[in-house]
Amino acid sequence: MQNSEAMALSAALLATAGDLVRRIDEGVVARGFEGVRPAHGFAFARLAPDGATVTELAVHLGVTKQAASQLVDDIVRKGYAERRPHPGDARARLIVLTERGWACARAAEEAAAEVVRGWGDVLGEGEVRVLRGCLARIAPYGPLRPNW
Repeated sequence: MQNSEAMALSAALLATAGDLVRRIDEGVVARGFEGVRPAHGFAFARLAPDGATVTELAVHLGVTKQAASQLVDDIVRKGYAERRPHPGDARARLIVLTERGWACARAAEEAAAEVVRGWGDVLGEGEVRVLRGCLARIAPYGPLRPNW
């Protein structure tokens, strides 16, 4: 693949990812959830289903513990998560989604499904399955590094 082709593919992937995040965010707001940012959604993905410590969340997001702690403070203050005693470590606190947090996560999932259905309208469902498979094979495992 020539450099120009690689840059075109890179630009298309980045544009698609950016559009996906924007449309999920808009879908969440349209469903009545205010005060959340895409970074919150990336955190919610780690907190579901069993919660996480601030340290685990920081690793998942690829940020410092201080940044993760600030994000946790924000989502706790807004009623999307709560701190509980950690069942296996008396020194740690477990951050878990509240009912409001779970409802917001479901709203994001619904919005994402709408976007992907639109891709199916353009590409066909078979091509979307192929795309998902191809991306799964090359997607890196590790921190999500959301835009703040």
